[in-house]
Amino acid sequence: MEMSEHLSALAADGHALAVAARAAGTRALVPSCPGWRIRDLLEHTCMVHRWATAIVVEGRRSYRPAEEEPGLDGDALFDRFTEGHGLLVEALRTAPAGLECWTLFSAPSPLAFWARRQAHETRIHRVDAESARGGPLTPVTPRHAVDGIDELLAGFHARAKSRVRTDSPRTLRVRAVDIDAVWTVRLSAEPPLTVRGNAAAETPADCTLSGTAEELYLGLWNRGPIPPAGLSGDREVARLWKENAAVVWS
Repeated sequence: MEMSEHLSALAADGHALAVAARAAGTRALVPSCPGWRIRDLLEHTCMVHRWATAIVVEGRRSYRPAEEEPGLDGDALFDRFTEGHGLLVEALRTAPAGLECWTLFSAPSPLAFWARRQAHETRIHRVDAESARGGPLTPVTPRHAVDGIDELLAGFHARAKSRVRTDSPRTLRVRAVDIDAVWTVRLSAEPPLTVRGNAAAETPADCTLSGTAEELYLGLWNRGPIPPAGLSGDREVARLWKENAAVVWS
């Protein structure tokens, strides 16, 4: 995907997140994030947005922890979210194409990495806010969903931090039914190895997850169920993923 697409999505999903959060109220529970209320969700997203902005604006070459949030609530918290989200969008739109800075994993460029990462970060938390508000979720297009699945499987879970491990090698297949996209994930005692494309999909898989790209995106990010009809093969492989694949802040 083009960086401009990520930036447009980041702007739109940040706005939608704030709208849903206001409708829910800061005390509302967030079903997709057990133990969190909307206040926690907003505070977390404020922190991440400002952390990413500092990396881009200052061109930080190494990891630094995020700064603590000031513990706001109500209108002050919403104002801080809106300000921080706007600063992030502006920082990414005006950053030089040759920006050099730290990233979590490899990408075509650091700027492309942060535009993509913050677009998906904000979209997933927009889903959280809409889940707390109730009612329909803003749809995720197949193109954006496929990109988010790619980032999760070939980005986050290619890292040594991935907890999706098994002593007995297994193969998980992920197949979108509404767009030409299929992934083969080889699970072992090492970090998962993901290959996208139909060539790898010719080999048998122990478990297959299938659904629309949006269903798979939300399901793999633990924001929704994989349709029961879309699960075939060894269900223990699906359970292994669900219980160990959550991406957590650290």
